[in-house]
Amino acid sequence: VQLQASGGGLVQAGGRLSCAASAPTLKNYAIGWFRQAPGKEREFVAGIRWSDGITQYADSVKGRFTVSRDFARNTVYLQMNSLKLEDTAVYYCAGRLWTISIRSADFDSWGQGTLVTVSS
Repeated sequence: VQLQASGGGLVQAGGRLSCAASAPTLKNYAIGWFRQAPGKEREFVAGIRWSDGITQYADSVKGRFTVSRDFARNTVYLQMNSLKLEDTAVYYCAGRLWTISIRSADFDSWGQGTLVTVSS
């Protein structure tokens, strides 16, 4: 599956990222969001299993970020609220078959990153 992430930029309170998928169907896929801040390792942010909408979140974003899917648009969204300076990073979406994983190495397909810069 080919993925394309978009929606980054300079944000203050909140914003929404999109991950558009090119596959005819995502019914067997899980889509994850990861981020990488300068000088840090890539980390899991959130994930969603397309077939039933089951989600998983990193503790650092739980209650602030929401991942969702749009069947008609074959797109996964990451709604980011109550942003903090430490949320500044390049955000990536990634796909793998079947289940969500918090390990980036488990994902086969990656979109290009989109930079989110949180301003105070």
